[in-house]
Amino acid sequence: MFVTHLACTLCGQPHDHARLQAVSACCGKPLYAQYDLARVGAALGRDALPTREASLWRYREALPLPAGAAPVTLGEGWTPLLPVPRLAARLGLADVRVKDESQNPTASFKARGMTMAVSMARHLGATALAAPSAGNAGGALAAYAARAGLPAFIFMPKDTPRANVIECTEMGARVTLVDGLIHDCGAEVARRKDAEGWFDVSTLKEPYRAEGKKTLGYELAEQLGWTLPDVILYPTGGGTGLVGMWKAFDEMERMGWIGAARPRMIAVQAAGCQPIVRAWQAGERFAPLFERAHTSASGLRVPKAIGDFLILDAVRASGGEAVAVTDEAMLAATRETGSLEGLFVAPEGGACVAALRDLVRAGRVRPDERVVVFNTGAGLKYLECFA
Repeated sequence: MFVTHLACTLCGQPHDHARLQAVSACCGKPLYAQYDLARVGAALGRDALPTREASLWRYREALPLPAGAAPVTLGEGWTPLLPVPRLAARLGLADVRVKDESQNPTASFKARGMTMAVSMARHLGATALAAPSAGNAGGALAAYAARAGLPAFIFMPKDTPRANVIECTEMGARVTLVDGLIHDCGAEVARRKDAEGWFDVSTLKEPYRAEGKKTLGYELAEQLGWTLPDVILYPTGGGTGLVGMWKAFDEMERMGWIGAARPRMIAVQAAGCQPIVRAWQAGERFAPLFERAHTSASGLRVPKAIGDFLILDAVRASGGEAVAVTDEAMLAATRETGSLEGLFVAPEGGACVAALRDLVRAGRVRPDERVVVFNTGAGLKYLECFA
């Protein structure tokens, strides 16, 4: 293991990586794992990667689980980066690709974060896990907790898509439906976790889901021959994937795997829940709670993200932006993507396609730029949206 410590993402104060940690003791903000990257680079040569397993664990030395500890895995990661030429032509672009995270176990990108969070929680002695979820994170936690032999307690809004609720219960998780939004579910976990003996694996409230999500960045660079695209569009609720990729780009540059150039990071939100967009437009570093949040894309219905400043920092440092699209536009883009390319993307993926169309029309994405759109889950989990 090449982890040296955990660091507060706001002030940098170090924390012990050898025990279970939640948010930083100093600022109450997310903790990031820090590595001896010189040793990582010496042990993990990028040229050897093609000989390794086709999962995110191919980057084992750049991940926090010690070499002697068995991961809790279902074969997650190494998802395809698919050219979508007919969709690109419809949008007036030369090169658009979809990173299709629906092909992960549990059919979403949440598998990446949960394999790491559950692996580390078990390794460090957790005996029960809990989290709020508006859908796919709950399914992933249920699956990986079952795989680890640990009980899982999941709190979901009452209007969570039925497929997600069934997925959790059928894998043995204890599901509680809450009359409210995901932050209300999070408040219930926070209220009960100490008395119930749960370790909270909420988004960015423990250090390791971000480490699983950062492998999106490693994979993207490897699949593009150790270059990066000009533009990345990422559906942003809690934003762990976006900030995880930004962390991965920094790590890879420091190991000499990629250069200093970065994609413009486009954070895509729903018009009915756009705290990051409003903060970006106002020039703020932190995003206030978005009142009366509503959208059919349950993964985007996050009215307050603990990693808001990390998202906004990455967007601004990259020269990117935060944009919002309507539910009508994202669902129309989902159908368009399916009919043109045979990909039944989640509404969150459709939101990125709709946002890309708007950016092209406004001249903020050029026809010759290489673009990657992230589809974070399977449309089959959102059948109520298409009824």
